[in-house]
Amino acid sequence: MGSKKKGFDGSGDRISALPDAMLCHILSFLPTKEAASTTVLAKRWKPLLRFVSILDFDRPRTVEEWRKGSESFMLFVDSVLALQAEANSTLNRFHVKCQDVDQNRVLEWIPKVLKRGVLDIDLHMPYSSRHFLPNSVFYPLPSEIFTSKKLVRLKIHFQDAVKIDVEGDVSLPKLKTLHLDYVKLDTRMFHKLLSGCHALEELLLFNLIWEESSEPEPCLVTVSVPTLKILKFSRFENFSKVKDFKPILLLSFDIPKLVYLEYLDTVADLYQQVSFDSLVEAKLGLCKNPKQIKDDKNNVTKLFMGICNVKILHLTADGLRVLGCCRETMPVFENLIQLTITTELHVGWKSLPPLLMNCPNLQTLVFEGLHHRYRKRYERYCGDENGRCMLKSMDNMRVKKDIDVCLSSSPVKVIKILNFGEEDTEFEEDVADKIKQVKQFLKTMPELEQVILYYNTPEVEDVMKLCKQLQKLRRVASAKCEVQIISDNLTLSMIKGTIL
Repeated sequence: MGSKKKGFDGSGDRISALPDAMLCHILSFLPTKEAASTTVLAKRWKPLLRFVSILDFDRPRTVEEWRKGSESFMLFVDSVLALQAEANSTLNRFHVKCQDVDQNRVLEWIPKVLKRGVLDIDLHMPYSSRHFLPNSVFYPLPSEIFTSKKLVRLKIHFQDAVKIDVEGDVSLPKLKTLHLDYVKLDTRMFHKLLSGCHALEELLLFNLIWEESSEPEPCLVTVSVPTLKILKFSRFENFSKVKDFKPILLLSFDIPKLVYLEYLDTVADLYQQVSFDSLVEAKLGLCKNPKQIKDDKNNVTKLFMGICNVKILHLTADGLRVLGCCRETMPVFENLIQLTITTELHVGWKSLPPLLMNCPNLQTLVFEGLHHRYRKRYERYCGDENGRCMLKSMDNMRVKKDIDVCLSSSPVKVIKILNFGEEDTEFEEDVADKIKQVKQFLKTMPELEQVILYYNTPEVEDVMKLCKQLQKLRRVASAKCEVQIISDNLTLSMIKGTIL
C-alpha cells in the first residue's frame, strides 16, 4: 500500500517533513484558533503550537460562538498561554480582539506575555456610545508594561476604559508605536510616559480622558518627543458630552521631526508653543466648546502659524469654520501644494477666500462634497458676521468681488470634487447649485488644467445631463482645461464643451 501520507504528486507528506521552525512560521500567519486545530492532524503537529511566535485571538461572531459565551474564549486564551509558558518559547506578537469579556482578566494576560519578551501587544475591545457612562470602571494597566526593554508596539483600545498610573519611572527604550484609545490619565503621567519613550516614532492618542489635577493652575499638556514622525491626536465628535470630558486648556507642541499631524479636538484655550520643523502633511478638525463660542476669542492663529510650512493640508468642516477666526491674521502657506476641504451643509466658506489668497503655490484643490446652501434659519452657520452667504455671492457685490479676485489669482491647476450629487439627509440640495459653483471655478480660474467630478450616481442619464449643463458654459478662463465626470457606470471627458 505504501505510506498513507501522500502529497499531491503521490509522494510523502512534504509539509509535515518541513523543519519545526518553518512549520511554526507558517502557523503564525493563521488565527490562533485555526493554528490550534492543526494539532489533530497527526502527532507531528501536536507540539508545534507551543512555539508559534504570533498569537492572534479574534473572537468569532458566529451564533454558535455567542451561545458558548465569552468564558470559553478566555479559557482558550488561558490554555494557549499556559502551553507556551511551559515551553518558555519566545513571543513576537500578542493580539486579542473581542467583546463582552472580563477586561480585568484580559489585563492579567499582559504580564504573562511580557515575561516571554513580546514585541507587539494589541488589545482591541471595541466600544460603542453606550459605554461612555459616568460609572465607567477604569482598570489600571499593569505597571510591568511600562518597563519593557523589548516592546516595540503597544496598542490599547478598551470599551470600558483603562487608566495609566505608574509610581516608578517609565522606560520603554525600543517602543516605536504607541496607540492609546479611551485611556484615563493626568498630565503628570502623560509627560512621564512620553519622557520614557526614547525611540517613539508613531503616537496615536484617541479619546483620552484627562484626570482632574490637584494643581491650582491650569495644567499644560506638552507633546515633546524628539524622534516622533506621526502624531494623531483625536477625540470623536460627541466626546465633549461625556461627563468625564476635560478640555485641554494649555497645549504645547515641540516635535522637530514630525512629518504627519492629525488633530481633531476642541480648540485649546492657549497654544503655548507650536514647533513642527519638518511637517509635510496635516489634517485639522477643530471645533470650539460652548464657552469659546460665547467668548469669541481668537486663539488658533498661533496653531495655524505653526503648520504653515506644510505641503498637504486637510481641513474638516469644523476646521474650516475655526479658521475663520484668523481671517485677518491668516498665515501664508508658502509650500502648500494640495488642499482638501470637507464641506458640510451648515458650514460656510467665509474663511476660504483669504486662505486661497495666501496659498501662492497651491496646485490641487479637493472638495469632499460641495455642500453649501443658504437658508435664513441657518444664517449663523453659513453667513458672515452680517448673515451674508459667501456662496450666494450675487447677493452682495463686495463679497462677489472678493471671491472672484481670489479665484482669478489662484494658481490651482487641478480641482477634484468628491461625492458630487451626494444627497443631504436634512433637506434636498439642488444639484443645480453645485453646478453653478463648478461653473464659477471654470469661468474665473485661469490656471485650471483639470476639473474632476466624482458623481455619486449609477444613472448614465444623470451624467449626460450634467455634461450638457457644463457644455452651455460660453466662457472659460482656461481654454486648455479638461472636465472629467466619473460615475459608477460612465466616465466622460471634455475640453471647451467638446466631449473627447
